[in-house]
Amino acid sequence: MNETKTSKQKLKQPSRFEVLLLNDDYTSMDFVVEVLKRFFHKEFFAAEAIMLKIHIDGEAVCGSYSYDVAQTKVSQVIEYSRKNDQPLMSVLREGSF
Repeated sequence: MNETKTSKQKLKQPSRFEVLLLNDDYTSMDFVVEVLKRFFHKEFFAAEAIMLKIHIDGEAVCGSYSYDVAQTKVSQVIEYSRKNDQPLMSVLREGSF
């Protein structure tokens, strides 16, 4: 009986995408904290720290996901913001890991 050697294939890790929230001069800090808790499952103090980073630096990473999940999060944040008359913007960028 012939035994064949199976070559181990190296699987490439799927690309990760960072979801960011961007600062603006209108969206309330409380609303940003609410979004971080609702869509990114952050605890209050973590959400508050990220919100302050957005306020100071102009943007902050809220999470890292596969492309489909990241795109869904961006869409959810923008849709929820518009329904609540907030201009909060979310974008994704390919992670540099």
